[in-house]
Amino acid sequence: MPTKVEISHKTIIFTVALLVALWFLFQIREIVFLLFISFIIMSGLRPIVDGLTKLHVPRILSIIFIYGFVFGLLGTVLAGTIPSLVTQTTKLASELPKITERISPYWQVDDQWIAQQVAPIGENVVRVSVGIFSNVITVITVLVFTFYFLLERKHTETILMNISGAQAATRVLHVVQAVEDRLSAWVFGQLFLMVFIGLCVYGGLFLLHIEYALPLAILAGLLEIVPTIGPLISAVPAIIIAFAISPLLSLSVAALYFVLNQVENTLVVPMIMKKSVGLSPLITIVSLMVGGKLAGVIGVVLAVPSVLVLQEVTRAFLSSPAQKALKEK
Repeated sequence: MPTKVEISHKTIIFTVALLVALWFLFQIREIVFLLFISFIIMSGLRPIVDGLTKLHVPRILSIIFIYGFVFGLLGTVLAGTIPSLVTQTTKLASELPKITERISPYWQVDDQWIAQQVAPIGENVVRVSVGIFSNVITVITVLVFTFYFLLERKHTETILMNISGAQAATRVLHVVQAVEDRLSAWVFGQLFLMVFIGLCVYGGLFLLHIEYALPLAILAGLLEIVPTIGPLISAVPAIIIAFAISPLLSLSVAALYFVLNQVENTLVVPMIMKKSVGLSPLITIVSLMVGGKLAGVIGVVLAVPSVLVLQEVTRAFLSSPAQKALKEK
């Protein structure tokens, strides 16, 4: 006899509600990305804010102080590096045709293709300006979200208790705390790696007498936020510039990046990232591929934090009372 399958009204309503929720999240995905980035930054700054609060500094003043310190430090660094950065980057742009001419006997470089790529730059000034303005608005939005996340963090338990009750609020707050702790460790680990690699690359290129050491070092430090792939990409322009001077020098630059990558992967990353974050290389690579496929560069950057959040949520779900009872059966 054919088996009769009955679907309850609750199941239908739940399925429809889930599909509507997924559709709604997809429609506001840009806002969700901004909120997630703000949550990551908040997780990194919260221990400092909590520490200042314990010293009887009002929370809002603590947040303002941290914002002022970070922007002051960033402004000082930029004021010291921008003149050299602009000079070296401008010189690099003017020397680019000569560099391609020097390496053309070794590599097949299409000068017409390069000219076609460079020519529209002057025509796209307005578009670039609009893009920069849009990015500035995005950064300000993230900073505002982060400010309110930090300010309202102390009220999280009260809000959760009003919504879901004391028992559920305790479980959710435990998960949120675990997620924040791991994201905070990831933020500080990434900042340390970016500064470490940037300084090492600058020192190595300076000792090798490579021009444009400052922009290349900044590029290496910034791309460090993209695990595995970033260091490989940052090495390419340095090797090309060195190759334009001599093949032996390009081998020296390649060796520099290789040694730094090995030191990072065997010593620094296990000591800083794996102990705090605890992701295996395979999971990291797969998450980067999935993040890049779903959301491009921003997906690659947010891949590891997203996996950390999913790990903690899954761990909490599997250790919930309902799951324990199900296992006992």
